[in-house]
Amino acid sequence: MTIHWCGTGLSSGPGLRRLIEAGHSVTVWNRTVEKARDVVGALPAVIRPYALDALTAGLAPGDIAISMLPADQHVAIATACLGKGAHFVSSSYIAPEMRDLDTAFRLAGLVSVNEVGLDPGIDHLMAHDLVARYRASRAYHADNILSFTSYCGGVPKMANAFRYKFSWSPLGVLKALRAPSRSLRNFSELRVARPWDAITRYDAPLPQPESFEVYPNRDSYPFMADYRFDADWKVRDFVRGTIRLNGWADAWAPVFAEIETLSGPSGDARLAEMAAGFWRDNAYAEGEPDRVVLFVSLKAERAGVPVYHETWALDAHGDVRGTAMGRLVSVPVSLAVEAVLNRQIAAGVHAAPHDPRLLASWLAEVARLSQYMARIDHLA
Repeated sequence: MTIHWCGTGLSSGPGLRRLIEAGHSVTVWNRTVEKARDVVGALPAVIRPYALDALTAGLAPGDIAISMLPADQHVAIATACLGKGAHFVSSSYIAPEMRDLDTAFRLAGLVSVNEVGLDPGIDHLMAHDLVARYRASRAYHADNILSFTSYCGGVPKMANAFRYKFSWSPLGVLKALRAPSRSLRNFSELRVARPWDAITRYDAPLPQPESFEVYPNRDSYPFMADYRFDADWKVRDFVRGTIRLNGWADAWAPVFAEIETLSGPSGDARLAEMAAGFWRDNAYAEGEPDRVVLFVSLKAERAGVPVYHETWALDAHGDVRGTAMGRLVSVPVSLAVEAVLNRQIAAGVHAAPHDPRLLASWLAEVARLSQYMARIDHLA
């Protein structure tokens, strides 16, 4: 059985090296072989130039292919896995085309596990844990009013004037700013065309209190079912969003204004030009520590009085182990690979697991990757 790790970008190294160090047979596929060698170092792994047809030819029944490539390449790799009797893992959101492969994966007895990075990934684990704890608590009651929030982001540990530094493609960040979102606020659907139209303040429960700017992203609604909220639960708020340093909205105001004017091919060209400038002027310096913060909270109230309120809080920064983003994205991916190897995830297309045993072990591993991680009981 061979693990095929595709892509050795900024968020791949720690998880890839963890699998090799554990003694697994790993083949690394990357467009640039030299860059892959830099990531792998002296560890024993086969390194090959990536091409889909070459990867497909190299797959054997029972193998696992991990795609850390751009999201638009995942489905093609997953389809190749189906044809060769191999499993598939990625950290990305499950696209509709990937979900359409669920029946084929189940009938073949194969696994496609996705959304096992940081966000999505660790945030899912924390949400599953909180919902399970709430269900098992004495506070659980059908009449409770629930509020759920999940905010995650990579932010500079050493703040700059731009209030942001890039650890991945600036073009991806800019394109995300053009995406609408849908969330639940005060029992009403909140649709937002652009993130800067819904920025609010978030006071984070850290040992040293700190406030951030947050905004909803994507469509939060499907995650109520994913997190196993009962259909008849009374939910006031349900928001999955992005977190940024205070002052980010002001620093980025000229960017927002220009994005509003862009459309069509010329707009895409201008976005690419802006991205190149941001990568030049606001990327992390060699060896500079990054920072990741994540807060997932579930609150239940009855007759206006809080009866359950817990928050997972995570604060991590780059250190001798590498970047916080790299650790928190790629190590959960490696945990998913091992879970597939150990037959701990059922056949089919899945997101991050909710199995209590996997939750406990994965969250314990995530805690070791972070400088601070705690589940806080606000009512204790």
